[in-house]
Amino acid sequence: MLLSREKTAFYLKDLETPIGKFINLTIAALVLLSSVIFVAQTYNISDSVRFLLDSIDTVILLVFAVEYLLRIWSEENKIKYLFSFYSIIDLIAVLPFFLGVVDISFIRLLRWFRILRLIRFINKNSLFGVSKEDSLISARILFTLFAIIFIYSGLIYQVEHPVNSENFATFLDAFYFSIVTMTTVGFGDVTPTSELGRLLTVLMILTGIALIPWQVGDLIKRLVKTANQVETVCSGCSLSFHDTDAKFCKNCGTKLINNS
Repeated sequence: MLLSREKTAFYLKDLETPIGKFINLTIAALVLLSSVIFVAQTYNISDSVRFLLDSIDTVILLVFAVEYLLRIWSEENKIKYLFSFYSIIDLIAVLPFFLGVVDISFIRLLRWFRILRLIRFINKNSLFGVSKEDSLISARILFTLFAIIFIYSGLIYQVEHPVNSENFATFLDAFYFSIVTMTTVGFGDVTPTSELGRLLTVLMILTGIALIPWQVGDLIKRLVKTANQVETVCSGCSLSFHDTDAKFCKNCGTKLINNS
């Protein structure tokens, strides 16, 4: 029996039922697998292995395209969804499928943004079994840092490798350059030569100055806050940690028992 629009929308968003969890875990796993494939393709591998990786990535891309179309079809307010943050990220991930071979270089740049699809899942604590609010916030911060560095590394590799393969031979070279640049260490042993590469470097520095200290500072504050809390499990929502002087759960308002 074909699924109705309501059921399709439910399972694409649901993280509680076995079917919904399986669908979303599969999508998350495919996002990670495709990212690993991108990294592996930057290394010197045989033509047969490269063909196999390309084939797997094509299948993943097809799955993402079908999923994207299903999300549009099942949404009640399609216009609102099309301009939502998640929809734009999903569209970037599947543009290679719809564009075909219109612009290969443009497509290869876009594919590094596919990692952002995990934002949808990192915001859902029930998918990965993260039940503590502090743990979830810490996971979001760490993922944000990782995603930014990963995307910049992929972009700088894609731009610089064709014209500067000595300095940017593999993804690891680009990753090293991104870390050094975004932390404003600036060893200067690896430098881009193309105009677009230099523009990306400027953006990396600005991102490093503006975002990384803020994210790391937020993470430190979160860790300090957690250290000042005690483990008192709420009988209403099972939130584990609360402030030492808390009488009621900050999440659901249930009165705390055995609060120290």
